[in-house]
Amino acid sequence: MKKKTTSILMVLFIALCAFTSCSDDDTNVVIESNTIADFVAANPDYSSLGAALERANLTAVLSGTTNYTVFAPNNAAFSSYLQANGYASLDDVPVDTLTQVLLNHVISGVNTSSDLATGYIETLAEEATTGNKINMHVNTSNGVILNGTSAVTTANVPVDNGIIHAVNAVIDLPTVVTFATADATFNVLVQALTREESFTYVETLSTKTAPAPFTVFAPTNQAFTNLLAELELNALADIPTATLEATLNTHVVAGANVVSTTLTDGMMVNTLGANFTINTNGGVTFTDQNNRTGDIIVTDVQAVNGVIHVVNKVILPNLN
Repeated sequence: MKKKTTSILMVLFIALCAFTSCSDDDTNVVIESNTIADFVAANPDYSSLGAALERANLTAVLSGTTNYTVFAPNNAAFSSYLQANGYASLDDVPVDTLTQVLLNHVISGVNTSSDLATGYIETLAEEATTGNKINMHVNTSNGVILNGTSAVTTANVPVDNGIIHAVNAVIDLPTVVTFATADATFNVLVQALTREESFTYVETLSTKTAPAPFTVFAPTNQAFTNLLAELELNALADIPTATLEATLNTHVVAGANVVSTTLTDGMMVNTLGANFTINTNGGVTFTDQNNRTGDIIVTDVQAVNGVIHVVNKVILPNLN
């Protein structure tokens, strides 16, 4: 009886080992990871992205346990970026610039395509004078378009530490002009800025060196519609050039990235044109030189060369 019991136990042990793969190597089992960095390294079409991450010392960041959402440009996208910016290779891109451009493709947390909505999100890139996180404009009206230039071509690729969305263009660091042209809220503002051949607003507000950074108080389309009604004009073209130029100048501060936390009651804003006053009692408003008031309805849209605050009324210089 004892011998039979021993035999049964031996058979059960052998079967159990076969099922559980009993061996001396059990403690050496390696579970392969699939982090963002692993995914990039394993895909030949992202070799340029992998090389860029290595050069910017960001591979380790995307290999950790913190969750990120990455908009990943392929090799063709990097080739186009290098050519457009006059770089012969990735090695010619200054490391500081490359680092910020790459961080401009990364946002915190796991954001699937259904989590994205038209508006602004915060990237890991930083504005130089303040350290504020740079924003990205998302347009979901027809797919997902980022900063008006880069489209998501493959969405929702899951990895161990986040999610990847493939994009067809490198998302360069946005200027205040980038946001103005990407965001349909500012269509009329862009028309005003470009109405005259003599206007140099686009060129000036695109620069990343002095007189940058800029603070722009950007009127919405409705603000311009209301202005035309107020002035009893039919179209933007009816505003005299000198008046339009003086008005546009009154929306721009040069040499300062003025964020909302530094706005105080009674503060005088010194612009390229006329000055106006900030009011902070019961919300943030402004009073222009014609004693007209309006609201600052969105604050701190951060670009690489300045910040945008959205206003619901066009700020006028003294028209008397």
